[in-house]
Amino acid sequence: MKRLLLLLSAACGLALGACQKDLDQAPISNGSVPAFYQTATDFSQALTSVYSQLRGYPDRILIMSEVRSDNFYAASSQGVRDWDGINNFSTTLSINPYIADTWASDYAAIFRANTLLDQLAANGAVVGTVRPRYEAEAKFIRAFMYFDLVRMFGKVPVIDHALIPQDIAKVPRAPVADVYALILSDLQTAIATLPATYGGSDVGRATKGAAQGLLALVYLTRSGPTYGINGPGLATNEYDKANALLDQVIASKTYSLQSTYPKVFAFNNEDNSEVLFDIQYIANGTLGGSYNGTLDTPAYFPFLGLTFAANGVENKQVSTDVISSYATTDTRLAFNVQQSFTYANITYTAPLLKKYLDVTAKGISYSDWGLNYIVLRYADILTMKAECILHGAGGTPADALALVNPLRTRAGQPALTALDMPTLLAERRREFLGESLRWHDLVREGVVLDVMNAWINKEDTGNKIARNIGPNMLLYPVPQIELSAAPGLYDQNPGY
Repeated sequence: MKRLLLLLSAACGLALGACQKDLDQAPISNGSVPAFYQTATDFSQALTSVYSQLRGYPDRILIMSEVRSDNFYAASSQGVRDWDGINNFSTTLSINPYIADTWASDYAAIFRANTLLDQLAANGAVVGTVRPRYEAEAKFIRAFMYFDLVRMFGKVPVIDHALIPQDIAKVPRAPVADVYALILSDLQTAIATLPATYGGSDVGRATKGAAQGLLALVYLTRSGPTYGINGPGLATNEYDKANALLDQVIASKTYSLQSTYPKVFAFNNEDNSEVLFDIQYIANGTLGGSYNGTLDTPAYFPFLGLTFAANGVENKQVSTDVISSYATTDTRLAFNVQQSFTYANITYTAPLLKKYLDVTAKGISYSDWGLNYIVLRYADILTMKAECILHGAGGTPADALALVNPLRTRAGQPALTALDMPTLLAERRREFLGESLRWHDLVREGVVLDVMNAWINKEDTGNKIARNIGPNMLLYPVPQIELSAAPGLYDQNPGY
């Protein structure tokens, strides 16, 4: 898959000069009609283009989810960075670039997937078993993007085929239940069709296990409380459905935990047994690299001997609260966080996330790193199943402990003797620091307001977050650019 992405980046700049023009579309303001679907090779390149639209996902999800949570206190020294308003729960976020990019980028991926699906239905160039697999892969990514949208914005327009801008401007925001209906349908198709594994250059494509794991998370999210808003929680109590899917992933024996925590994220061990789905990158000086290694670490570069420019971006500080939650003997702490360092006689004490900074994965610039970004891994499957058990979906307390304790012992920690939801959430927080799961965990379990308001009172030493947060702050606003593109089409989320 890395090789395919490299080939696509070259093709988009050369043979497929129309690639960006014909396949990319933001929901209202941009769009075009595809014209190049003629051969099976065209379809293969188009599917790779659907995957390539995920390139910026890790960058924005860190800001939109992790910085929003109690894992980061990302108030910049001057208060002028684009992430400040997200960290501070500002009510003027409708003009924030990260929020506009999330909406537009997710819909651009959906447009590419829809275009491919429409052309598969209308064109017989792709034959045999490849045809339904392409459909399932496109639907997996469409479901992934709609799930991101519904968790961030609640109601969003449901668009299941490629539309021109004039028609898109007539599609209102759909109820959350309707968004989920498409997500469920797409993932069920993916589960029924996708293979368990791939070989060669196809490694990195969506698999059956990835679709099962994502659908389990969808069911868990739908089962969460509503908070009285049009958000991702519908109080559906579908823990049994999630549990059954997680059992299938475990029973497949396709996945297993790595022996050590650092091996999960090592550049020389990508696509290892713990990875269900990741976003593929290749550092080559073209469009294949990522910002992953530099999301939170620019001041750390000289200490590591890295000489390329870091654009002067400030560190986003890992919260003292999450650092203090680790035992000093927990090996995950030292791997995830650089608490301080000294360079050129200057000591830096703002803790930074260094989880994705593998110097061997560097390319030629600040934004050119080759380390894949793991979206879903086996440790998440195990702890989600423990979550299902705690919600009464079947299994015993001993079963739940047996799922969580291997993560603790891998990190050099003693096994737990009892497990409740606060303990499980704390374990997930330590295990998945920097993987942008914490905010959604808190929302899903109905504790986000209590946890975040207590944390704000303790951690907000800069007095940047001026008030306690309420339910309306659990969703982001519809970007102003989308409101302005079709006046009166969308209603704004309350509180903004």
